[in-house]
Amino acid sequence: MKANGKVFKYGENVDTDVIIPARYLNSSDPKELALHCMEDIDIDFVKKVQQGDIIVATKNFGCGSSREHAPIAIKACGISCVIAHSFARIFYRNAINTGLAILECSEAAERIQSGDQIEVDFSTGIITNLTKNEFYQAQPFPKFMNDIIAKEGLINTLKEKLDS
Repeated sequence: MKANGKVFKYGENVDTDVIIPARYLNSSDPKELALHCMEDIDIDFVKKVQQGDIIVATKNFGCGSSREHAPIAIKACGISCVIAHSFARIFYRNAINTGLAILECSEAAERIQSGDQIEVDFSTGIITNLTKNEFYQAQPFPKFMNDIIAKEGLINTLKEKLDS
């Protein structure tokens, strides 16, 4: 499984309140949430993001409230992957459960810039910065996590197992 897209870069401590502001939590519709993704940190984000694009951030991405709405909004607006130095643990878990691919890689978080075009190979953990012709090594997903992401989340994975 691979992802390829343009980078939107953010700093440290990007919390769930800026990923999806609380004023929009009255909806659980992914399409509605996507319309407001990142608007409190980057008002034009949803106008610029394209299917397959990638968010890169530094430390503690997804801190704050433990809402599942945050990774759902990110995924629904077209982001294929989030790369960061580190993630808040509850966000990490919610991302995998909802089928949003995330990778921790300090070197990539430091070296990649907004607008860079990158490719991510989830089976090997190799992140290729096509703009700078650089390679960074993240820890690849274990097979069971690759399966969850490929099946668009934990619920779909469990449904498939129950149906078989």
